[in-house]
Amino acid sequence: MNYEKIENLTEDIILRSYVEGSRQISNLFLALAASLGGFGFFLAGISSFLKINLLLFSDSTDISFIPQGIALTFYGTIGIILGIFLLLTIWWNVGYGYNEYDKNQRLITIYRKGYPGKKRKLKLQFSFQDVKSIKLRITEGLNPRRQLFLCLKDSREIPLIGIDQPLALTKIENEAINLAKYLNIYLETD
Repeated sequence: MNYEKIENLTEDIILRSYVEGSRQISNLFLALAASLGGFGFFLAGISSFLKINLLLFSDSTDISFIPQGIALTFYGTIGIILGIFLLLTIWWNVGYGYNEYDKNQRLITIYRKGYPGKKRKLKLQFSFQDVKSIKLRITEGLNPRRQLFLCLKDSREIPLIGIDQPLALTKIENEAINLAKYLNIYLETD
């Protein structure tokens, strides 16, 4: 995460970190693969029904429509719908946002974008008095996770970073330490 320091009129500063949304190359590749694969399955199923070859790279007219052609058409339709959903999620940049820490107002603001609708923008604000600690949760193994949470006194844990790409261990540890120092609160590990 990149931190941006915003100078205030007084000597204190506002610290802001940005969180990536769904606009990433890996998500775009996955959306295109699902769309193209689904389209291929759909054309193969329709080719088996019409007995006309609609595919350039293979002949699917020999496939019987019941049950193979129906299954191909169904899976193709699901693949196309999934691909469109992923492309729309990338277009809307779901998950993008920032965390802002303001020492002057003693306020923490967490902003994220969601899906279109009445509640597309999620904006949470917490007072410094409501914050208990910063929690660092590290899980190693086949699916490693490195998460950073803002722990409140009422036992809520608010995630501060995305979970899609694990950050380097030293980077997330330094980030947790610097944030705990900036907010003057404890750092927990889990």
